[in-house]
Amino acid sequence: MEFQTNPDIRFITNEAFEAKIKQIEIEMYHEQVLPKRIVAAAPESASANELVEVAGYDPGEGIRMDRKEQVIVDFGEHCVGRVSLAITSLGSPPDAPAKLRLSFGETPVEVIRSFDSYKGELSASWLQEELLTIDVLPETLELKRRYAFRYLKIKVVDTSPKYQINLKLSCTTESSADKEKMKRLETDDQLLQEIDRVSQKTLMQCMQDVFEDGPKRDRRLWLGDLRLQALANYATFGANDLVKKCLYLFAAQTTSEGQVSANVFIEPRLIPDDTFLADYSLFFIDTLLDYYRETNDKETLNDLYATAVAQMRVLEDNILPTGEVVVPQGWWAFIDWNEPLNKQIAIHGIFIYSYKRLKELALHMADNQLVKELDDKIQALEQYALNTYYNEEKGLFVDPASGQIAIPSQTWMLLAEIGDGDLRRNVLENLLALDDESVVGCNSPYMYHHYVEVLLQEGFREEAVRIIKLYWGGMVENGADTFWEVYYPEDVTFSPYGDEMINSYCHAWSCTPCYLFRKYGIV
Repeated sequence: MEFQTNPDIRFITNEAFEAKIKQIEIEMYHEQVLPKRIVAAAPESASANELVEVAGYDPGEGIRMDRKEQVIVDFGEHCVGRVSLAITSLGSPPDAPAKLRLSFGETPVEVIRSFDSYKGELSASWLQEELLTIDVLPETLELKRRYAFRYLKIKVVDTSPKYQINLKLSCTTESSADKEKMKRLETDDQLLQEIDRVSQKTLMQCMQDVFEDGPKRDRRLWLGDLRLQALANYATFGANDLVKKCLYLFAAQTTSEGQVSANVFIEPRLIPDDTFLADYSLFFIDTLLDYYRETNDKETLNDLYATAVAQMRVLEDNILPTGEVVVPQGWWAFIDWNEPLNKQIAIHGIFIYSYKRLKELALHMADNQLVKELDDKIQALEQYALNTYYNEEKGLFVDPASGQIAIPSQTWMLLAEIGDGDLRRNVLENLLALDDESVVGCNSPYMYHHYVEVLLQEGFREEAVRIIKLYWGGMVENGADTFWEVYYPEDVTFSPYGDEMINSYCHAWSCTPCYLFRKYGIV
C-alpha cells in the first residue's frame, strides 16, 4: 500500500470561496431505527461469516444481560447515525460500575472476528468500537460518534455478582438526502429493482455535510467519488447545493500552482490533504461541467472556471510536444485498485477526455484563445494515441512495450471518444471476444462503472446490463444492503488493505447504477 506525504506543499486560501461555503446551508434528515433481532455466528457453517437469528428483539422489553455475557444485535439494515442506549439495573442495587464494550460492524465479519485479530495496512482506529463505564444506573447514553453499521456486538465486560443490566437500543440516522425522494425503477426485473434501491441507499448514506466516500471510512470528500456521486444525485435526490458546496471546498484551498487536492477534510476546519492524483485533479473539470449542465449556475462557473483551467496548467508539463503523456513513478494516478495494470494508456485517455470537457467550459465562457489551444492539444494527444497505442491488427489499444491489453485502457480511450464510432465499436467487439485470462480487467466498482458506461455510450446495452447484474447483483446476492468499496466475485474477502474488516461496505463510488439506469434508459 502506497501513501503520499508532501509536508512542504503550500496551500493558498481563497477567502471569498470560504465565505460562500458558509452561506450554503445543508439540511439534515433523520429517522429512528430499532433493532430487529438477536443473532449469533452460525455453528459449523460453510461460511465463517454467517449470522443466524437466535432471538427476537422486543423494543419494550430490551435485552437482559449478565456479567461477561455477549450478544450481537441486528438492526436489519445498514444504518448511518448515532446510537442511544437506555441502561437499567436488575436485582440488587448496583454496587460496581457497569463496563460495556461495543463493536459495530457493517458486515458479519466485523462482529464475528475480534478486532484484535486485525492485520491490515490501514489504521486499526477505523474499526468501530467503544468502551463504556457507567457509574450510576439507570442511565441513557447518547453516543457522540456517528457510526456506520448493521450489527452491534455488546459485551458486558463486568458488572458485579449482585445485579444484571437491561439495554434498550435505537439509532437515529443522519443524511442530507431526503429519503422521500428515492425513486422506484419501473421494471419487472426484480434484481435490477434491488440494485437500483441499494445504489440509491448507498448514495443517501454517503450524503452528509459533504459527499463522503464512505461513512465508516474514510469519512471525507474525495474528488473521484464526488464526480460519480454528483451524477447519481442529479438522477435521484437532486441535492445540487451539496455538489456546489463540495466544488467550492476543493477550490477554496489549492496549491500555489492552483492544483486541487485529491481529498479534503472539513473538521475541525477545511484542510486539504497532501495527496495529489492526476486523474482526480483533472476530474474537477468534469465535475464542474456536469454541475453547470445540470443547474445552469453561471455564477459558480464564473467563480470556479479558473480552478478548472489550473488543473490543465499544473499537469501540462507531463505532455511532450509529440503528444505523449509522461507518467512519473509512484502513485501519480488512481485509475483502479489494480496492481498488474499499466496505467499509461488509461491516463492518456483521461487527459483527452478532460481536455474535451474543459473545451466545453471554455466555450461557455467565450474563452476563444483557450478553445484554440485545447484543439491543438487534443489533436496531438489523439494522434499520438492512435499512432502509438492503437494496434490495427488486434483492433485494440495495446501497451507497445509489454503487449498488455486492459479494460481500463480501452475504457478511457473510448470514453474520450477517440476515433470515429466504427473504430470504438470495433474495439469493444474485439475486447469482448477475448478470454478473461488475456485481459487485465476491472477490480473496483469505480472502474466497473466506467466500463459499463462506455458499453452503454457505444450501444452495447445487453453486455452492460449483464455486467451490472453480475457485479452489483453479485453484491446483492452476497447480502449487500449498501454497495461496497471493493468486490471481487472470485474472492469476496479480498481487501486492497490486507484485511476485509477495514473495507468500506457503504462506499460512494459504487452508487452509480441508479444514474446509469436513468441516463441510458435501462428499463
